[in-house]
Amino acid sequence: MSTPEELRYTEEHEWVSVRDGGLVRVGITEYAQDQLGDVVFVELPEVGKQVGAGDAFGEVESTKSVSELFAPLDGEVVAVNDAVTESPELINSDPYGEGWLIELRLDDASSVESLLEAEAYQALIKE
Repeated sequence: MSTPEELRYTEEHEWVSVRDGGLVRVGITEYAQDQLGDVVFVELPEVGKQVGAGDAFGEVESTKSVSELFAPLDGEVVAVNDAVTESPELINSDPYGEGWLIELRLDDASSVESLLEAEAYQALIKE
C-alpha cells in the first residue's frame, strides 16, 4: 500500500495535498479504495459549499458498500473533480492522482498541521 510522504492524512482515510494559494486537494487513500472494492458511483458537493472539519460532503458507492466522505478541514469547496463522477473507477486506479475528489480553500492554512503525517497514518491502518 502506498502512502505518499508529502501528503497529510485523516483517520477517515482521506489524504490532503497542499496546493498554492491556501488551497488543498482531497481524496481517499489507497487503503480506503482497497477496502471499498470497485467504486461505481461518487457524489460530490457543489462548488461554493462551506464545509467544517468532520462534516460529510459526499458519498462513494462501491460494489460492497456506501461510504460518506468527510471534510478533513474547515473551508470552501472551490473545485470538484468531474472526471470521478463520470468515471468513478479512477478512485481505484489512481487514488492519489486522477482520482482526487475536491479542492478546498482553507479557512486557516495552518490547520493542515493538525492532520496525520504518512508514518502516523501507516501505523493507524496496521492496527
